[in-house]
Amino acid sequence: MPVRDAVADDIEEICALIEEHAVYEDKHDLKLDRQEMAGFLFGPDPKAWVLLATPPGEPGKIAGFAFCSWNFSTWEARPGIWLDDLFVRPEHRRFGLGRELLDELSARTPGRVEWDMQEGNEKGEAFYAQLGAEPVPGWIRYRWRPHAR
Repeated sequence: MPVRDAVADDIEEICALIEEHAVYEDKHDLKLDRQEMAGFLFGPDPKAWVLLATPPGEPGKIAGFAFCSWNFSTWEARPGIWLDDLFVRPEHRRFGLGRELLDELSARTPGRVEWDMQEGNEKGEAFYAQLGAEPVPGWIRYRWRPHAR
């Protein structure tokens, strides 16, 4: 089950996966600007990176992705990975692709891999618990949009 780094030619598939994930999470109005996203991922100063997973026996097809950026923990004094999106298309689930993507992320950092999950996602909770991942107690996520004023 190959997992590979995305390349610029994958931008249409990456954006399609993000939009499909949004629909799966009941957000039906997300439409990404492919050129802008390509600049963020593959331009001279990339802001994020993507891993792609292919289904067993179908090397030309994309089954899922992990959309990531680097972070740094001062308390651990090491870099880590922020996983913004992990999505495997429903028809390709149960083949271990989500675990393959997470294993690859883990192999890329001496630090931690962290992500958010929407409350009420029982399948996600069960999947992450099976991997040994745990919710982080005592922390509340904040979001600041200074340019939105």
